[in-house]
Amino acid sequence: MTASTAVAVSDVRKTFLLRHTHSLKESFVAMVRGKKISSTFNALNGVDFRIEAGESVALLGFNGSGKSTLLKLISGVLRPDAGTIRTRGRIAGLIEVGAGFHPDLSGRENIYLNAAILGMTKAEIDARFDDIVAFSEIEQFIDSEVKHYSSGMFLRLAFSVAIHTEVDILLIDEILSVGDEPFQRKCLARIRELHDAGKTLVVVSHDLNMVADLCDRGILLRDGKVLFDGESHEAVERMRAL
Repeated sequence: MTASTAVAVSDVRKTFLLRHTHSLKESFVAMVRGKKISSTFNALNGVDFRIEAGESVALLGFNGSGKSTLLKLISGVLRPDAGTIRTRGRIAGLIEVGAGFHPDLSGRENIYLNAAILGMTKAEIDARFDDIVAFSEIEQFIDSEVKHYSSGMFLRLAFSVAIHTEVDILLIDEILSVGDEPFQRKCLARIRELHDAGKTLVVVSHDLNMVADLCDRGILLRDGKVLFDGESHEAVERMRAL
């Protein structure tokens, strides 16, 4: 891993155990009948690549190809069964937006809670608080309990917190469907600003046109393996040809 490398993925493998029964009774019946009660799924099988600081990279592939699993491994949410993943700098994962929010706390309180979970200090949160609230466009509800928010309000605030985190590497998984179209455009513009500021982006999205325009490089996955690694528009075309 060189001084300019942000993410180094080396021979990474990840296998999940899939259960086919949901209760002890079902398991017993399956065993009596000689049926399997579980099986394994190889989500990633020997994945290798490096991402340099400041690069914008799209992880492409159909459902089950390993994209989201790989993003969770890079974020540290999951650990690989084999191989190594090394990162340099602070990471923010827009993978499950609002996962750290507490419904009984106000929007204001949840900003401090969620931003702290994402690694920000109180001083950093204080400095960005007004920008976070303004970006979310829910100023009049900021002191209301989050459990009274609509799903759109909740996602706006959660995304706003995450996008204002001081990060070196930003991981994004299918969160650009947040809110209505004008808010989506604002979110995308903010992500572009972060990239222009030299942040490293790793993006998973089924919006192939958006990904090709946002990212410079595309890594195409199929059955847990890297099928192509190169220019983003070419990666998108190769995916469409599968």
